[in-house]
Amino acid sequence: MFQVPRSAKAKPNFSFLSKSVTLLLFAMISFFSGFSQGFLKAEGTKIVNEKGENVLLRGIGLGGWMLQEGYMMKVNKEGQQYRLRERIQELIGPKQTQEFYDLWLNNHTRKADVDSLKAWGFNSIRLPMHYNLYTLPVDQEPVAGQNTWLDRGFALTDSLFSWCKANQMYLILDLHAAPGGQGNDTNISDRDPAKPSLWESEANQQKTIALWVKLAERYKNEEWTGADDITNEPNWGFQNLEKDRNGTQEKLNAPLKKLMVDITKAIRKVDKKHLLIIEGNGWGNNYNGILPVWDKNMALSFHKYWNYNDQASIANMIKARDERKVPVWLGETGENSNVWFTDAIRLFEENNIGWSWWPLKKIGVNNPMEIKSNPNYNDLVKYLNEGGDKPKESNVYSGLMELATYARVENTIIHRDVIDAMIRQPHDNITRPYKANIILDTAVLYAVDYDLGRNGYAYFDKDTADYHTATGKYTAGNRGRIYRNDGVDISRDSTQYEKYYVDHIEDGEWLQYTVQVAKPGVYRLQINAAAEQQAAGRMSILVNGKAIAEHVTVPATGGLKTFKTFVVDNVELAAGKQVIKILSESGGYHLSFIKFELKR
Repeated sequence: MFQVPRSAKAKPNFSFLSKSVTLLLFAMISFFSGFSQGFLKAEGTKIVNEKGENVLLRGIGLGGWMLQEGYMMKVNKEGQQYRLRERIQELIGPKQTQEFYDLWLNNHTRKADVDSLKAWGFNSIRLPMHYNLYTLPVDQEPVAGQNTWLDRGFALTDSLFSWCKANQMYLILDLHAAPGGQGNDTNISDRDPAKPSLWESEANQQKTIALWVKLAERYKNEEWTGADDITNEPNWGFQNLEKDRNGTQEKLNAPLKKLMVDITKAIRKVDKKHLLIIEGNGWGNNYNGILPVWDKNMALSFHKYWNYNDQASIANMIKARDERKVPVWLGETGENSNVWFTDAIRLFEENNIGWSWWPLKKIGVNNPMEIKSNPNYNDLVKYLNEGGDKPKESNVYSGLMELATYARVENTIIHRDVIDAMIRQPHDNITRPYKANIILDTAVLYAVDYDLGRNGYAYFDKDTADYHTATGKYTAGNRGRIYRNDGVDISRDSTQYEKYYVDHIEDGEWLQYTVQVAKPGVYRLQINAAAEQQAAGRMSILVNGKAIAEHVTVPATGGLKTFKTFVVDNVELAAGKQVIKILSESGGYHLSFIKFELKR
């Protein structure tokens, strides 16, 4: 279900030739009309196509492609891309550094990525653009005030657009790193604080306007270019920069509104059709002084992270939408657990708010794709974060090139639990097997391979997501941040790299496994677990809702890292689909696997 689709030419089918000419013409008209929905536009509080049909955008952002934020690369010290590049160059020189970045850009996003997103159920892509792939910084221009245009950024965008168009997906252009940088959260826009920001330089602002005009001229007739997201997450205190560095308390936002109005006027001179999207200050959410909108084809964006997924959490944007009669789009969210994802998407879609997740892939577990690291790159990251002895030049180069190769979709880890949580689970309580668990004579059921589905349906866990902006307390969901992205806590066995187990099991938590019993009979269950103390944990085992073993004590094993097997005998399993539930009556143990052995 979650395989990367292969591109293939459709085989011609001439069976319709026996049909009447009338039916043939009708079929052709229907076929071609399906490819053309027209430009997206604002119509009251909705985003619609040119047929007037409501369009609910389900999208994802390509963070990390044109702009590497430090955390995506596991770099937590000096995480701006320009600093990461400078520090890499100090180790391997400019030539090899350029080779890495060229390979990264070539591999990170390709047609196979877009094909995959379409097959999984997404209908749009948000492209976070770095201006320096399209034009030179103002301090590098040969002639002050003029713009040197670079082919690389436009070529990458052209390719991405062609892949989106082929898949009938909307491409939303997002200026993620504007000239000079648009905020004091410097990683987001790759800002060098030693140089004038976007807000401190007229030259940077004029270059920003010119870039948008250049993009508008290029794509003005392309309906699958869904919208222009003018400036990502402005975060600047215009009235009191010292006390309000990120603009969350800003009351007027006059410079921000002026620039967005100027960009709008410039775009509209060449492109009158495309939907324009604006973002408030304070990472996109502070619209003080900005509304009402100044263009009839405009939508408001907001960003949402780490808070509750209830109506109150989006009340301000709903109010702005309804009072101003302007559409609202959730332009960026994510970086949480599957529980949070499902709840958020259900909330958005119940309120007719389209969304774009963040990001598609990075080095980490909570995205549809995970870029695998490697030992040489890990050594580089350790050096960049902690200092110490410099890694060898050849090792750094090898680690970077291997990382760029791992960025190709076919080399990533596809997290189908994340995709399922985003696309199916917001609308479906049904559970599905995570793996095809077939029991025949002997079989091993790994604890981490519990069913796909919502919390309370496929499993039950008490600590399921991170709500720290609402509570002030960080909670991880999956504390191990590995293998899966649900609320279930998972760790890796230090003795076997690809072996995982469920840990931090609490009272009342449970895991469900849908299995296919190929050979019915009486089985012995060998349960592999770890516990520090006798009677530290107890479990019950249920099959199809009926308890077949109750109050089973998990024996002490000498520590939570020491796994041993204990036996539950005489478990009768019928043929066919069976649903097994492991219920923790009292926690305090870790669970690795259950081995089934047919006795008779």
